[in-house]
Amino acid sequence: MKSELGQSVSDLVHDFVLEKSAQEEKALSFSEDSFWKGLRGVGTELWLDTGDIDAASKIWTREFSALTTNNTLLNKEVQKGIYDDVIRDGGRLLGSLDAPQRVMEIAFILNALHGLRLVKRFNALVSVELHTDIADDVEAAISYGRRFSRISPKNFIVKVPLTAAGFIATRTLRGEGIPVNFTLGFSARQNYLVARFASPSYVNVFLGRLNSYVADNRLGDGLMVGEKSTLASQAAVAKVSRKARKPTRQIAASMRGGLQVRDLAGVDVMTMPLATAAEARERLDGKWSSKLEENYRAVFAPGVDARESGLSALWDVTEKEEKLADSLVERIPRSPKELVDRAHELGVGNIFPRLSQQDAVFIASDGKIPKHSRWAQRIKAGELAIDALFTSAGLASFTADQKALDDRIRRLID
Repeated sequence: MKSELGQSVSDLVHDFVLEKSAQEEKALSFSEDSFWKGLRGVGTELWLDTGDIDAASKIWTREFSALTTNNTLLNKEVQKGIYDDVIRDGGRLLGSLDAPQRVMEIAFILNALHGLRLVKRFNALVSVELHTDIADDVEAAISYGRRFSRISPKNFIVKVPLTAAGFIATRTLRGEGIPVNFTLGFSARQNYLVARFASPSYVNVFLGRLNSYVADNRLGDGLMVGEKSTLASQAAVAKVSRKARKPTRQIAASMRGGLQVRDLAGVDVMTMPLATAAEARERLDGKWSSKLEENYRAVFAPGVDARESGLSALWDVTEKEEKLADSLVERIPRSPKELVDRAHELGVGNIFPRLSQQDAVFIASDGKIPKHSRWAQRIKAGELAIDALFTSAGLASFTADQKALDDRIRRLID
């Protein structure tokens, strides 16, 4: 599409972002910290999970190498009003577009511009996230992924959500050499499948939510479930990567406490909220040893069986998942539907469940932590799985925050 100025919208937005970013702050100098240096010494790369530049500056040391944002974190920054003038300027620049496309483009501008500010301030890699409206759109995900990469090819990592469309888009982006942080993963089997099929640069286990699921639903004490799943995923992904041309690295994400930093020492990457990093620095002695060989034991409530309740699917990779991975690699699905159909045909449909609109309403109303009692019978029947519920819940949460960001854009440009 051409704008009134004769440029494509993509070119116009690209130039606008670079012009605005040229006015932003320069890199700061940071000191080394032997505490974090020791953790790097056992093989763990350190990222901060925040978009707050001032707050991150108080935690950052030379041992940190990246920051990761998402729809929620970006929305927090935008709602401070710091980008209102950018939104108005973008609205005038893109006035020839229809309203939905103009909002989408300005949301992209905000994501890219804030990402560049983080890059410049910290001289770091930054994960930037796709708009939630394109989570199921392969072509749009590829297009916006390419556009992010064009803006900052050396520093941007494109976050693609774990959907069937995300699998296919990631394969294309990685084939073009674009780094991808494949997000909203919660299990070893999810990450094994995408590592085999699409070789993303990074995969995630949002371990804090897994522990909360067990505790909040009174399935157990909530300890070590996420840690166990993360280490199982690390092992599965590492095995795939040893044979892959493009290796995949494991992220321990959504860490809720400082002790988890100790218990996951040696994992490829930790992305820590500011509070977790501060707590680790305060409570731990900095004497690190790799925990990659640990097989943590999760304690469940009386009568709760890990397999029957579906919890073991968080850390097990079975023959069924291996067969699905083989099938996807041997016969590349041409569409998300074909990928989902293949999963159901091979007995792993619960990783891509067919959810009704009412299901989606329940998932959104539950929040980030699904209510086990609502889904227990369907989990037991193999219709859906806990990891898939979490992925859907995470996407629903991001969608709500993206809507809040988009609403602010609409108010300012209307």
